[in-house]
Amino acid sequence: MMSSTAPSGTGEPAVAAGDDPRQYAAVLAAVYDAAMSGNRPPARPRDVISQSWGRVLDAGVDPDHGSPDHLIDAAELEARRAATPLALVLDDLTGGLDAMIADGDNILVIADASGRILWRGGQTRVLHRADRLGFIEGADWGERSVGTNAIGTALMSGGPVQVFSAEHFVRTHHTWTCAGAPIRDPRSGSLLGVVDVSGPAATIHPTTLALVGAVAKLAESQLREHHRRHLDELRAVAAPILARSSGPALAVDADGWVAAVDSVAPCSRLLLPRRPEPGRAWLHSLGACEFEPLPGGWLVRVADVQSPARTTLVELDFTEGHRPTVRISGATGSWTHRPSPRHAEILALLAAHPDGLSAAAMSEHLFGSDDRTVTVRAEMSRLRKSLGGVLSANPYRFAAGVDISTDLRGRTDEGVERRS
Repeated sequence: MMSSTAPSGTGEPAVAAGDDPRQYAAVLAAVYDAAMSGNRPPARPRDVISQSWGRVLDAGVDPDHGSPDHLIDAAELEARRAATPLALVLDDLTGGLDAMIADGDNILVIADASGRILWRGGQTRVLHRADRLGFIEGADWGERSVGTNAIGTALMSGGPVQVFSAEHFVRTHHTWTCAGAPIRDPRSGSLLGVVDVSGPAATIHPTTLALVGAVAKLAESQLREHHRRHLDELRAVAAPILARSSGPALAVDADGWVAAVDSVAPCSRLLLPRRPEPGRAWLHSLGACEFEPLPGGWLVRVADVQSPARTTLVELDFTEGHRPTVRISGATGSWTHRPSPRHAEILALLAAHPDGLSAAAMSEHLFGSDDRTVTVRAEMSRLRKSLGGVLSANPYRFAAGVDISTDLRGRTDEGVERRS
């Protein structure tokens, strides 16, 4: 016989092994109805559910319909996918849970830190059922939009959670069960999103939550490995530059994680300025330093304050008939980047507009219309990952402390003004 008090805590499955899901669903329905009407419930909901219901009621979510949702369009969805580190571990997430969706009863969903669904997968028949709930790519499944659910509630509670039947706040979701686990950035601990498995309530299994939680931890482990490889790549680029450096220096990634040091006390992370740019800046731990961009990071040299600050030279070689090349040179060395044709077009455009351009203005130049701003932001996000601190935003432009040399001979790209 099921206890009249549901289990508490965030890490426990909604239904334990040996429980009858149908009986449990009936108890939850009675608890839900009492809670919504203000009457005394026949049992106490789990702590994680009770706390969620409190947040959702305070937010004014409609238990019959949820809150109005504004779907993001395909361009913004693609931009969010491109920007999130979850894209790096998409195969790990989907591969680890393939067995859960193979029989067609469940769908796999990956959402970002705001609860937006970025990807989903499953058999057609269960996807059609999800469509009717608005459980689709681009939809907001945070608690303030659709009430208590495994995606939004995992984000708010910070731990894995399974939400079964009438534990969902919105009544139309009561025929479903879902299990979600948050994924954190292993470097900072910040939330990146949630991996979720959802399906009809009758398909609930006590082990689902544990499996989803294990896959989330695997994704975090893979993200840690991606970061390690990035630091290795940065170290390989920086090594010959550091060898030529005449004083103390470090190579760090964009977040300040240290890839290599020379004549500096070893440390794991350097606290960088909020928006570092090429040139001289003051660091509390090192004093005056020169910042030179590296692919995906910075060379930070302890500066000789008696010497003038040095600039970074960016040479754009986009001559017709040759593969576009970007060469970045600092005081101690240089490195090259091979941009795609689209990125070469963007760099040429920014070189022609040293004061910078808004996303709308760039869209007008690149596409002949100012309504492709999401695409512009996505491309700039990718480009800035490759070129580090060479580029700045708001407006988009080459960073202060950068000198530009361009060779655009023979190019006829429409919409690109030229400076040589």
